[in-house]
Amino acid sequence: MTISSNTSTTPRSARRMAREAQGAPVSPQADLASTDRAPRKLDCVEALLLAAEGASIAELVAATGWQQHSVRGAMAGALKKRWLAITSDKVDGVRRYRARKAS
Repeated sequence: MTISSNTSTTPRSARRMAREAQGAPVSPQADLASTDRAPRKLDCVEALLLAAEGASIAELVAATGWQQHSVRGAMAGALKKRWLAITSDKVDGVRRYRARKAS
């Protein structure tokens, strides 16, 4: 039985240690403070719900690309953490959700 050794003629790339820095460190505050960032999907959901006519689940799904249960979860969790009171009512057989700033 022969054991082959790794005698390849191509040089190996230098290995990087896990603790080595890969670039300039970016603080989370600097990332949040930048005003030129694209609006987040949660911001889009908030804007649609704060509009006078509100939004249906189908409109929120189309605007974000999320699934229905993800939109409902965002309203139940993340938007309530933003101090939004979310209400719903049925208009012409379609449930519409609205939000207002909770006091």
